[in-house]
Amino acid sequence: MKPFTFQTTRSVLCEVGATAKIGEIMAGRGCRKVAFVTDAMIMELGLAEAALDGLRKAGIDVWIFAEVVADPPEAMILGAVEKARAEGIDGVVSVGGGSSLDTAKLIAVLANSDQPLSAMYGVGLVEGDRLPLVLAPTTAGTGSEVTPISIVTTGASEKKGVVSPLLLPDWAILDAELTIGLPAAVTAATGIDAMVHAIEAYTSKMRKNVVSDCLARQALELLGGNIHAACHQPEDRDARGAMLLGSMLAGMAFANAPVAAVHALAYPLGGHFHVPHGLSNALVLPHVLEFNMPEAQGLYAELAPIVFTELAGKPTAQRAFGFVDALKALGPALGMQTRLTQVGVNHNNLPMLAEDAMKQTRLLVNNPREMTYDAALEIYEAAL
Repeated sequence: MKPFTFQTTRSVLCEVGATAKIGEIMAGRGCRKVAFVTDAMIMELGLAEAALDGLRKAGIDVWIFAEVVADPPEAMILGAVEKARAEGIDGVVSVGGGSSLDTAKLIAVLANSDQPLSAMYGVGLVEGDRLPLVLAPTTAGTGSEVTPISIVTTGASEKKGVVSPLLLPDWAILDAELTIGLPAAVTAATGIDAMVHAIEAYTSKMRKNVVSDCLARQALELLGGNIHAACHQPEDRDARGAMLLGSMLAGMAFANAPVAAVHALAYPLGGHFHVPHGLSNALVLPHVLEFNMPEAQGLYAELAPIVFTELAGKPTAQRAFGFVDALKALGPALGMQTRLTQVGVNHNNLPMLAEDAMKQTRLLVNNPREMTYDAALEIYEAAL
């Protein structure tokens, strides 16, 4: 067997209403004042109340940072860290989407360290230790609650990653109540994002392993089997819970068998055109899979019947190509945009996007087929 390493979040609590227990968890870590990291919409919708009430009942002071925005800018993170230090926090909690969770991870590290953020970009470069950290996702997509990764927007549009086991939280809280009523468009985009995590982990060139494979397959079964119900029946707690669990399992998978070209080509769309990350992935997904087909056909054929049962028993090539075709049809079935032109991209933008995609070397080394600038340009043209 090929040697591998597998790391994940230390503890997971999966229970409806579990956010109310965050106070007990942080008190158990000896925390007296925590940073509560989220965004304005989460506060407005009241999704933070159960966690905040639990923290206060546990006798813990709370400093609320509700200024997180999508694609977290470096300046925002550094500003939050400066305020957190001034507040004297000794722990960090986040209830929110992937941007909030990513921001919380970095606050937990930077508030307890003199190392500059600029020195952390890359893999395994974070030094020291972090503050106690608990993460509760409000979308079933990013898997950030179980990944050692934070994505930061640097400069005008470029995205960089901080990757370190120190970013893994002490607890991941999966509470389906936090995702009830999530709009169908967000549910679809984040759900497909999670499916991409599982697919790319299963086909990852560098660190694919037996544990990540098991998690990826189970994640796809949960996600593929529940995404329609979650989108069309937003109050369905069983479907919501299954999506949240599937997202976490996919996160565990890709945290150890990293994602590749789908994400590399999606990041510039978010950076330049502010396309939500899940939608960015969905827009390029089928075209990247078609490009990878010469190297990944057998793996796509293995995954196909897990999500699309009608493909079971068919020949390998038919299953693999059927898998790509079915994923291509999934977006429209969920009411998603499917073309780059629909999000403001035109033909003149494609060289810039391809150039930026090729900068994502951390991701591209994991792709089953070598990606080139010309190939990236062709993929964007196919998605236009």
